[in-house]
Amino acid sequence: MRSFALASREYKAQDTIVEISTSRKTVFIGEGYCTIIAGPCAIEGKEDYLTIARILEASGAHILRGGVFKPRTSPYSFKGLGSEGVKIITEVREITGLPVITEIMDVRDLDLLYENVDILQIGSRNMQNFTLLEEMGKLDKPVMLKRGLSATIEEWLLAAEYILSGGNEKVILCERGIRTFEPYTRNTVDIGAVALLKHLSHLPIIVDPSHATGRWQMVIPVARAAIAAGADGIMVEVHQNPDMALSDGKQSLTPDNFNKMFDQIVQLAVLDGKIKP
Repeated sequence: MRSFALASREYKAQDTIVEISTSRKTVFIGEGYCTIIAGPCAIEGKEDYLTIARILEASGAHILRGGVFKPRTSPYSFKGLGSEGVKIITEVREITGLPVITEIMDVRDLDLLYENVDILQIGSRNMQNFTLLEEMGKLDKPVMLKRGLSATIEEWLLAAEYILSGGNEKVILCERGIRTFEPYTRNTVDIGAVALLKHLSHLPIIVDPSHATGRWQMVIPVARAAIAAGADGIMVEVHQNPDMALSDGKQSLTPDNFNKMFDQIVQLAVLDGKIKP
């Protein structure tokens, strides 16, 4: 038995399919589906977020993303709206009917986030925050676990094991690039990890080409590569005016570019036998 026993194919041969439901929509993440998660890196205000949410809903996105607590390298960078952002994401979720995902950084924010979002994201910097992972294991709510900045695949799966061993089976893996010697991209996206994880684990795997590359020009090609490699979905950053974004504008797609990406990866997904939720 592998060290990541519960996450392994030996433990469970059948692919895990994670179901996310709101009052008006049900979405699945896992083998056989191509799930598109999109939205701005950070929620900047109610009107702007509602505008982009409606655009993405009309374009076919399945889940909305939006950061309210943002881990930033510099303490002077925009770190999100906090509790005010939670109110906004909750209201927009109700208006659009789309499920929402946001990052949790601290167990003290769990009560605030639990009832108001559909997926809790563990960011790369917290992949080995074992106290936080253990709390996620106690929940009956999907958790997206991003790969750490320099994490090996085994370390990543062992982090997932913390959640699984606590009883929460709704774990989604997210490849978002790892730190290497290459300076021309924000990170180095490990497309090969997608194919390998499909062999090693039953857990769904999606790819975040925005954080993986740091350049909007690379997002669409990397998204295509991810689907071709077997990814169960894509998570991208989309902003109606990337040049004015308070966070990660350089890697954000415009709505028009999102539409181009959506059409291309859906075609690839159909060829691979996947269907849209």
